Amino acid sequence: MSNQAGNEFDAYRNSYKDAVNGAISFSGLDVDFFTKAKAARLVDLLEKELGDPSKLSILDVGCGVGTYHPLLRNHVGKITGIDPSLACIEEGQSNNSDVEYYHYNGDVMPLPDGAFDASFAICVMHHVPPKQWALFVSEMARVTRKGGVVVIFEHNPYNPLTRRAVNTCPFDADAVLLTKRQTIAHLKEAGLEDVRGRYILSVPAMGGMLLKIDEFLGPLPTGAQYFAYGVQR
Repeated sequence: MSNQAGNEFDAYRNSYKDAVNGAISFSGLDVDFFTKAKAARLVDLLEKELGDPSKLSILDVGCGVGTYHPLLRNHVGKITGIDPSLACIEEGQSNNSDVEYYHYNGDVMPLPDGAFDASFAICVMHHVPPKQWALFVSEMARVTRKGGVVVIFEHNPYNPLTRRAVNTCPFDADAVLLTKRQTIAHLKEAGLEDVRGRYILSVPAMGGMLLKIDEFLGPLPTGAQYFAYGVQR
């Protein structure tokens, strides 16, 4: 993510949710549903790969105003956020006093090697200029400890409803959507191992039978979004 992207998001520090809800109103769902669904999947993945999430230190890359942090705080040990938008960082800090936030220029993170058990980016990478994709992922890998995981959630460009939402969202005007295959390739190039991914939200699943159906459909490119992750070795 670049400083320019950070400056663009400064204007949405207080209206991000409204902008997204306007873009996805045709779905009958709101942004809170999608946020909760991805937060739950992230916690499940962390538990599966790393054990008890309450003992983990995690980094939210491109955290914005910290939308996911209230949903994660009761599940993980420590949350840190980093973003190129100073206004968003300030808003996040005012809402989440227990989270440590960092501002950066979108290139090299001002964080030490191997500082976190896991790093994740949720629907951030499509705002990063394609020529910076490799650096973005390699920086996530650098700050993740050996044995830790790097997780990336992204929009599925093969889903027509997702493309419709992106095309009508005001701050997605310059978005470049990545396929799951592209994201997996960048994770591998960053030196991560056991890289894999799944599509999610083929159906509006939060739990129960719908979640089982959604997990069954995971290998198919029908989901509104997907996640990919790898292990730092």
